[in-house]
Amino acid sequence: MKAIVATDQAAEAAGITLAERPEPTPAINDVVVAVHASGFVPAEWEWPSTWVDRSGRDRTRAIIGHEFAGVVSALGYGTTGLSLGQRVFGITDWHRDGTLAEYVAVEARNLAPLPGDVDFTVGASLPISGLTAWQGLFQHGRLRAGQTVLAHGAAGAVGSVVTQLAREFGAYVIGTGRAADRQAALDFGANEFLDLGHDDLDDLGGVDLVFDVIGGDVQRRSASIVRPGGTLVSVVGPVEARPADGLAVDFVVESVPSQLVEIVERVRDGRLRPHIGAVVALDDAIPALNPAERRKGKTVIQVRP
Repeated sequence: MKAIVATDQAAEAAGITLAERPEPTPAINDVVVAVHASGFVPAEWEWPSTWVDRSGRDRTRAIIGHEFAGVVSALGYGTTGLSLGQRVFGITDWHRDGTLAEYVAVEARNLAPLPGDVDFTVGASLPISGLTAWQGLFQHGRLRAGQTVLAHGAAGAVGSVVTQLAREFGAYVIGTGRAADRQAALDFGANEFLDLGHDDLDDLGGVDLVFDVIGGDVQRRSASIVRPGGTLVSVVGPVEARPADGLAVDFVVESVPSQLVEIVERVRDGRLRPHIGAVVALDDAIPALNPAERRKGKTVIQVRP
């Protein structure tokens, strides 16, 4: 089968190639899925699991990508709850071969049913961005109606979902980003927008929840405006700055199919709009995963027409 593999950690995206790999076979409680579309997170180059397995041994020519939508094509021994031909979407285990391939083996417990009226491209864009936003807001940020949320990168793949979910649940959302992102952030539902290149975070006063996808100096400045009892949630690694009288949480997104069901239902009824940027075929994916300029939204690789 065709697959995109990582060959050189130092080269990052410049070190990937389209190669032929054996089709996977399902282990106990696994399924094999014929992948129709796969999302991709550029930060995957920074994840240790891309380059080593759980024992710390080098992963040779690992298949990248970890979110997808497709159709179940084989069932492993003992697998229950799924059937051949069923449409599914979800996240694969970080340490296993990924989803930028024609087939992927994945534990059945990590999959949710993809409704027939949701396109595979849309389904593939949802798992990591959607679950990251959901878990950051509700599990770790403990969002409540009436709170003020500072959503960094509000026009991005994750930030746009953060903005929409926070507004749905009654929050006042201040989106941030570059000046060129202003209209997109407002279109996704931000009540107001702050240009990180020119506006001062200190002018905001206080916020109850910061959702940080940037880190560094932006995170440090954001921590100082968290109100007493508030929370700074980070998805960019260990928190470098903590609120003076609040919580700081960093987390890695988990596969929770029940949350995926909540997310995809919001797409179906129009409450949630995923931000999909480029959609390219698997054969043409290498340049799309190593773009010469900044891409807006989620890049989705169409594996099958």
